[in-house]
Amino acid sequence: MRVHFQMLGCRLNEAELQGWVRDFTAAGHEVVDASAEADLVVFNTCAVTAEAVRKSRRMIRRARRANPAARLVVTGCYGTLERDEAGALLGVDRVVDNRDKHDLLTRVAPAAAPGERGAVAVAPPRLGRGRDRAFVKVQDGCRHRCSYCVVTLARGEERSRPVAELVGEVAALHASGVNEVVLTGVHVGGYGSDTGGSLAGLVAALLADTDLPRLRLASLEPWAIDDALLACYADTRLLPHLHLPLQSGSDRVLRRMARRCRRDAFRALVARVRDAVPGIHLTTDVIAGFPGEREADWRESLALVEEIAFGDLHVFPFSPRDGTRAATLSDPVPTAVRRRRAAEMQALGDRLRRTHLEAQVGRVAAVLLEGEAGASPAAGYT
Repeated sequence: MRVHFQMLGCRLNEAELQGWVRDFTAAGHEVVDASAEADLVVFNTCAVTAEAVRKSRRMIRRARRANPAARLVVTGCYGTLERDEAGALLGVDRVVDNRDKHDLLTRVAPAAAPGERGAVAVAPPRLGRGRDRAFVKVQDGCRHRCSYCVVTLARGEERSRPVAELVGEVAALHASGVNEVVLTGVHVGGYGSDTGGSLAGLVAALLADTDLPRLRLASLEPWAIDDALLACYADTRLLPHLHLPLQSGSDRVLRRMARRCRRDAFRALVARVRDAVPGIHLTTDVIAGFPGEREADWRESLALVEEIAFGDLHVFPFSPRDGTRAATLSDPVPTAVRRRRAAEMQALGDRLRRTHLEAQVGRVAAVLLEGEAGASPAAGYT
C-alpha cells in the first residue's frame, strides 16, 4: 500500500509522523511524497490557534480533491477536538483520537502482503529536516492547565514512555544514520511524573547508553528545570540550547494565564541556567494581546525580553480557543491591538536574533549539515 503523510504544527506532531514513517515502512508499505499517488493519506493536525484549525481544514480538503479515491485518515489535536466535523463535513474516512495514535499502523493499515503493490522495503524518506536529525516523542499530555491552552484538552494527562524503550529507539536511529535527536512531548519537563522517573534521569540514560553524538531538548517549561538536569550539560553531546516559554513579562498577565512562573523567578532561572551552562542559547514564546493585557503590561513584556536577550522568539497573537478559561475572560484585547503588539515583539525578536548571530562571527563550531549526499545542505545546526 502506498501511504502519504502530512502534518501541521509542533515538533511533537513531527516526531509522531517520523515514527509512523518508520512503522509503515517496516510493515512493507511504501511512503510516497504526494497525496495524489497514495492509497492512504494520513494527516496529523493542529488546533493550537484558530488559524491552525483553518489550515488543518484546508489541508484535508486539498488532499481529498487531489485524490478522491484514497482513504483519508485524520488524527492530531484538530481531529480529536473536532471529530464530528472532520468526519461529517470534510469527507474523512476515519478519525483516530490522540490517545490511540501510538498504534496508528494497526488501526488503519494491515501488514502488506508479499507481492502487493508498494510492498517494498525502502529506507525511510527524508521528511522535513531529514534523517540526519530526528524528533523522538518521550511523553504525551500535561497535568497543568494554563488558561489559554487547548492542547491539554486534546492530549489528556501525562503519559511517559519507558526509558529502555527510548534508549533502544535512539540507538536504532543513530545506527540508521541519525546524528541528532530532539526529545519532544507536550510537557517534556514532566517526563516521569507518572512513573517515578525524571527528565534528568532519561537524559542521563540516553547519554550513557547510546553513542548518539548530539542530543537536544525541545521546549521546557521554566518550572521543570532543576539542578540534576543542568548537570547533564557537562556532557557536551547535550547541546547547549533551551527553549523556555515566557508567554508574558507581566506578573498580572501571568496570573490570568495561570502560569507557574513569575517575572522575577524567570529572571533568576535564566541567571542560574547561564551560570551552569556558559554560552547556552535561550529562546522563548510570547503571547501578544492576552485578555486584560494593558499597555503597561505589554511594555513589561518588551522590557523583560530585551533584558534577557533571547536568541530567538516565537510570537503569537492571542487566539481564544473554545473550552479554555481564557476564552471566557473579561477585557479582550482588540484584534488590531493584538496584531500590532505581535509585530512589535517580532521586530524586537528579529533584532535580538541578529545581535546573537553577529556575536558568533569569528567562532569555530561543530555544525550538523543536512541534505542529500553530494548536494548543498538545506540547513546547518550548531
